[in-house]
Amino acid sequence: MFDYLIVGAGFAGSVLAERLANGSNKRVLICDKRPHIGGNAYDHYNDDGILVHKYGPHIFHTNSREVFEYLSRFTEWRSYQHRVLAHVDGQHVPIPINLDTINQLYGLNLTAFEVEEFFKKVAEPCEKIRTSEDVVVSTVGRELYEKFFRNYTRKQWGLDPSELDASVTSRVPTRTNRDDRYFTDTYQAMPLHGYTRMFERLLDSPNIKIMLNCDYREIERDIQFREMIYTGPVDAYFDYRYGKLPYRSLEFKHETHSTAQFQSAPVVNYPNEQAYTRVTEFKYLTGQEHNKTSIVYEYPQAEGDPYYPIPRPENADLYTKYKALADTQTGVHFVGRLATYKYYNMDQIVAQALTVYGKIVGMKRKEAAKTIVAKTETKISVPAYQIPKPNGNGNGKSLPTLS
Repeated sequence: MFDYLIVGAGFAGSVLAERLANGSNKRVLICDKRPHIGGNAYDHYNDDGILVHKYGPHIFHTNSREVFEYLSRFTEWRSYQHRVLAHVDGQHVPIPINLDTINQLYGLNLTAFEVEEFFKKVAEPCEKIRTSEDVVVSTVGRELYEKFFRNYTRKQWGLDPSELDASVTSRVPTRTNRDDRYFTDTYQAMPLHGYTRMFERLLDSPNIKIMLNCDYREIERDIQFREMIYTGPVDAYFDYRYGKLPYRSLEFKHETHSTAQFQSAPVVNYPNEQAYTRVTEFKYLTGQEHNKTSIVYEYPQAEGDPYYPIPRPENADLYTKYKALADTQTGVHFVGRLATYKYYNMDQIVAQALTVYGKIVGMKRKEAAKTIVAKTETKISVPAYQIPKPNGNGNGKSLPTLS
């Protein structure tokens, strides 16, 4: 008899498995339809020995001390601050748009004060911000909107920004200084040995059993368990009773090149004529040293694995119906991006999972993240904030040999 059947071995499922097993001494069976743990954060060494992210780049960043301290029990970190360039008008310029972006794009030499005035002149005020187009045009004007945002958004979402909720483009700031970091969170780092190794340590407990290549529906009648934690698509759980919730998917084209470096930044966005949206070079992210380099092209598509809930009012209304159904389920907890039809960053999913665990055991999230009852087999214990200092360009040294 298992106390919990957990469907999905990504962040939501794995954090809850670890907490229930080690924090409450519960017996947990976690299953995943994929042949690996880690969900979309799964990474692995390819045939050339380069560590790659199978499902596109995953950059860890958070302002939550609590989340960072919790994950630090299962990984060491390497300092990493993400930077992105956009290919616009034949140039590679910083994105989010900043002072250098404007000066480079238009051949100007503006100061921070002057670029602020520049934005004020080109911005088109909008009485009420409703759509993603409204957000951008009211901030940086129509020309920059067309150059950087409109076609990228069309490719990414299959919809014009005027058809999408304001939340899509409001995630990307505009800066009047030279800060070219993609994120400004307090904690920005990558798991030193990769995400998969971190997940292995999360799930390393005698109270946790793992089944891969497993559809939970094929085992739920044969396995005895008291409660379920479900992290899959909420519409699939209810057999699409009200219809399918719309998602955008991605196709990934991985390549390895016989050169030490492929591009001048970890990620280059292609907002215009190319079919792909961005190209990622993984050695920037991992700090690995190798005489070859691996990259991935991302091609958005309508069909395939669900990655991004599409933020439109009618989709939110449809989810509300499924949420009402989910609330009637006794002994089933719906957690994570797919189960709650919401775009979450990795740290937000960890925080949500810790909150759900706290509710299950009757604790506040802060205490729930720290409790250990069962003896854990985790072989690493890292003090919080033990982030290696970056060397030189901040990209770290080669990965240590894994035991």
